[in-house]
Amino acid sequence: MEPGRSEAAVMSEAATTLAGARKGRPSILRRWVGQALARNLSCLVVPGPEVALAHGLDLAAAGMRIAATPRDATVLLIIGELSQKLYEATAVLYAQMPRPRAILMLGGSAPSSLPQFDVSAGLSQTELTESATRLQRLLAEGAFAASPDDFDSSILQTKTEYVCPMHPEVVEDEPGSCPKCGMDLVAREAGGDSDAGEHDENRGHEHHEHHHDHKHESEEHDHHHAHHNDHGQSHERHHGHHQNHKHAHDHEQHQGDDDHEHAHCHEHEDHQGQDHGHQQGPAQEQSGTEYICPMHPEVVRSEPGSCPKCGMDLEPHKPGEDEGVKEDVSEHDHEHHHDHSGHDHDGHDHSDHDHGGSGFMSMVEVTKDLPRSADGLAMDWLEVPFGPCFPGLPGGLKLTLTLDGDGVTEGQATSLVAMNTPSEEVAVETFIERLAAAMPLAPVSYRLLACRAIEQAAGLEPDSAVERARAAALERERIASHLGWLAQLGRQLSFVWLTRRAAALQLETQLADREQLVALRPALQSLIARLEHTPLLKARLKGIGALPHGSQDLRGPVARASGRTEDARQADAMYRELGFEMRTQSAGDAWARLRQRNVEILASLDLVEAAGDPELPKLRTIDNLSGTGEATVEAPRGCAKLQLTLERGQVVSVELDGACSQHIGLVADLVEGQELGDALVAVGSLDLSPWEVIS
Repeated sequence: MEPGRSEAAVMSEAATTLAGARKGRPSILRRWVGQALARNLSCLVVPGPEVALAHGLDLAAAGMRIAATPRDATVLLIIGELSQKLYEATAVLYAQMPRPRAILMLGGSAPSSLPQFDVSAGLSQTELTESATRLQRLLAEGAFAASPDDFDSSILQTKTEYVCPMHPEVVEDEPGSCPKCGMDLVAREAGGDSDAGEHDENRGHEHHEHHHDHKHESEEHDHHHAHHNDHGQSHERHHGHHQNHKHAHDHEQHQGDDDHEHAHCHEHEDHQGQDHGHQQGPAQEQSGTEYICPMHPEVVRSEPGSCPKCGMDLEPHKPGEDEGVKEDVSEHDHEHHHDHSGHDHDGHDHSDHDHGGSGFMSMVEVTKDLPRSADGLAMDWLEVPFGPCFPGLPGGLKLTLTLDGDGVTEGQATSLVAMNTPSEEVAVETFIERLAAAMPLAPVSYRLLACRAIEQAAGLEPDSAVERARAAALERERIASHLGWLAQLGRQLSFVWLTRRAAALQLETQLADREQLVALRPALQSLIARLEHTPLLKARLKGIGALPHGSQDLRGPVARASGRTEDARQADAMYRELGFEMRTQSAGDAWARLRQRNVEILASLDLVEAAGDPELPKLRTIDNLSGTGEATVEAPRGCAKLQLTLERGQVVSVELDGACSQHIGLVADLVEGQELGDALVAVGSLDLSPWEVIS
């Protein structure tokens, strides 16, 4: 204990110290630092800001701001229960946050992969505001500690693998040489086959910055991701690698040119008496064979072995064989150290040069197994993960893109929160609550889906008044969901005004009654008019993410933006009474998907006005009946279907088809051949909900 400090003071400090405190004995200066951090709580939201909005949480009103990267965050804000895979990814995010850092848990339980949370509360705006106040106090008083706890998790452990610099497909678990070219394998961090391993591979990656030729009016489109801190540098190395390929190839072309006249300020004859490392020793003269490195011709040995510079196997070469080539190689190697600033290689014709006569392995041979880009160059393609907390993409979605420079050669999307249909028996009320909670972006839709399927299994006939109130609730959720899509689009494109305005209207819509929704019509119309007349927005979305011809099983706004008349509401008699009309677009690109959602916002508002006050779907009274029921609901992102079996009032089997189960498969075709920025916009425009992907 420090002199002059009471035991009570030490206990008070321990009680108010953050789990992620920064190392340092508390002092007046450090307390000031903590107070400064406390005044502006910067939050990394998991699974994402769209989930916070779906729960009606206004972070700005609680004194918090959303951080773009883990490096900018002081608070890890976890909303709801997460899957194990997403918790593992969250551990990686938390490890990247600078100390002091805090964990705020809303509506969930502490996972084993993270430290004990600092503050926990329920999913309500009131509790969020109270939690923010408690966090501010903790940061102000406990941001520093003499001996803070270390954070370690099995997910952060890395595995080392060894890869050939020239043949990236050659990967070994132990050091050695490439079986194709003989180069020494280079160690790198690698993950296993699991998602956990994939996060290991990107440990410490946080910010992935790309500069595109297409005109982003985006500052935030610097493509942050929790796993991409070093990828910008990787791209620089990537492009440098191609330049090196070209440079090396140019030198090889010159090596075989006996008649090539170099415009240098010295002559070869001036160096005839100099030793360039090519003299033959006695052993070479006796054996008649010398061994030369294919990549470093100045490396000559009298017996087999490896190049000390690159590790490649030395190749046999008999003295006197292709002497002209060898002499030129020696000369060119020496002259390489002189000034070439005035030498232009581009104007020379090397079509007749012989690169194979010397026995050297040319760069054409070395790169023959590498993948080829559109321009025919051999490229080291990079496999880059985005997500599961990437601005502009849905939380819980992991997007893996293979990049050829800034172009995408292929891509795949997977959900880290995909729902597994329950296998055990469960009471009907419990089943409804679980299904609604499992779909945070569309809880009303799936609650309604469960109620209808259970009621049909119980033999209940639809009640007109109940169905009207349910339809109003469903259309209100559709309006809120489409506004959430617009807010997400604003985050991705850095249209700050769009993000703020759409998010504010979404929060107002979620719990509004019929009268309040009607009062919001002018504000909604004003937003839509501004969207339709924003040239930069149209230019950024027009032609992006157009679905390939013949795409199958399209649903929801994605289908209707492509001219399809896919809508479960057409077969609903209640909707026909309310005056429902099908409206579609035809282009099928990101701009058409935006316009389709604009149209549907106003159409849903008309339906609510005709149906009456929205009412959260509740299960009508049923006895302990048995039977099979099925239902279909046009959720905001598409048609969702449920079939279940009841036995004595218990749900015993379930078959669920989520609205996004098919759309996640569209990603591969959408991103192939696109620029990186366009590919991300295309994926975001699908409005995927990873929770509505059924595994």
